[in-house]
Amino acid sequence: MANSKKSEPNISKYFANDPPSCFDTLTADEDRSGGVGTGGGAVPDSYLSYDYLGTSVESRPYAAVPDSLRDLWEPPRALAAAGSHPVLTMPGVSVATDLTDPIQEAVGLLVDANEAQQRRLLLPDNVTQDERGLRELIENGCFRSAVNLTARLLTIKQQGFGHAGHAVKHSPHSLQLWFTRLALLVKLGQYEIARVEAEPFGTLSNPDVFYEFYHPDMHADRKGSMAPFAFRLLLADLPIYLGAPRVALDRLTELLAIVSQIKAYFDRAAVPHAKEAGELWTARENRVLHSIVNCALVVKDYGLVEQLLGRLTDAAASNVQQKRTLLSAWGRIRLQCGDIMGAERKFAEARRLKEDKSSEVIDLIDRGLFAVAQNDFQGALALFQKASSLAPANTMLYNNMGVCLLYSGKLKEAISMYEGAIQRNPKPCLNESLLVNLSTLYELESNNAKEKKINLLKLVNRHRADLTVGLDVCLKLQAIV
Repeated sequence: MANSKKSEPNISKYFANDPPSCFDTLTADEDRSGGVGTGGGAVPDSYLSYDYLGTSVESRPYAAVPDSLRDLWEPPRALAAAGSHPVLTMPGVSVATDLTDPIQEAVGLLVDANEAQQRRLLLPDNVTQDERGLRELIENGCFRSAVNLTARLLTIKQQGFGHAGHAVKHSPHSLQLWFTRLALLVKLGQYEIARVEAEPFGTLSNPDVFYEFYHPDMHADRKGSMAPFAFRLLLADLPIYLGAPRVALDRLTELLAIVSQIKAYFDRAAVPHAKEAGELWTARENRVLHSIVNCALVVKDYGLVEQLLGRLTDAAASNVQQKRTLLSAWGRIRLQCGDIMGAERKFAEARRLKEDKSSEVIDLIDRGLFAVAQNDFQGALALFQKASSLAPANTMLYNNMGVCLLYSGKLKEAISMYEGAIQRNPKPCLNESLLVNLSTLYELESNNAKEKKINLLKLVNRHRADLTVGLDVCLKLQAIV
């Protein structure tokens, strides 16, 4: 199975309605709010104001790029050493049992068995036992079921539970399965499982994840990496979630150096498809730069943030929409740093590039966030309301409006606004950030908040598949299961 655009599921589209995480390469037209709410997910707050602008590298029309140029990567030199014993990649599923559904279990304990039975989830047994079934589970938000199916599929490839440490033949398909599994584990906050299972892959530099390792018996016509580029980026980003952002920064910097070398090669090479390949690797270089900016935000290296955003903005000179979105993100980051005047300058630059209705929404949100930074919550509310009327599908705006109402002393109005949004459109509005905020408001309103939060749990049980934040955080219900 070729490591090409066709073989890489575009994970970002499946996770479009949730707060971003390290492997969500989000598209600009998803219209993030860059919320000001109290959302308490596992993703650092800094990610919520920047990741929304990323570009989905593999979703662009790079079909003309041959696999040999798409997968270009230097195999380790030790591969050519006669008589050497290369270090091999020997992964395995680390848990013997399937991930369980905490929502249904909590409903069974806090409500009753009849209510728990109202939950309708796709399970691994309900789909085909292949990549098509895996895609179906992910598309329906059944992330735990998808993780459980990856365990079955990896077991077939002799990489299931108990197989770690055993030599195995890798393929583009098996490595794609591992990427999807680890991405899902990070999405669900299962960081310890992800850490253990990612460890054997290192930085995907062992010789047995390259086509050359299997010559001449297999893949005789292929060279380069069998692993998707997104897998490399995920492994480089992963230490952020394990409390080691500086390790992630080192890995991302190394990744950037290699990608930049490959891009520079195509910029000057007279080979077929050099232009298309150069565009692909330029997009990948930008995606690594986005991750480095996120990592620099976590370690509070704002000088590096400014430097890289300048580089990204200069590179986007010919793409007005991308430059406009970058400038908007730059302004929001400056707001986080307390640089009000600097943020205003970037927002003004972005406004001058306004092109269409979507740009007007971003402009209104920028102005709303600026008003929040100046404690003008009434003015911010009016701007967010106007943005919401233009982009009603942007559920994150409800969080911004709710916070503005709260800080304007209108607690009951904020609760009514949240509850009305959920009633009108429960599935997208029962997202993690909105649930955290509404649960917080219930606690501020009354000592009898538990009943209202249990009613929220019932709605989640009936309308949502998996939440990516624990119920103890998301609904402020104590972990009892």
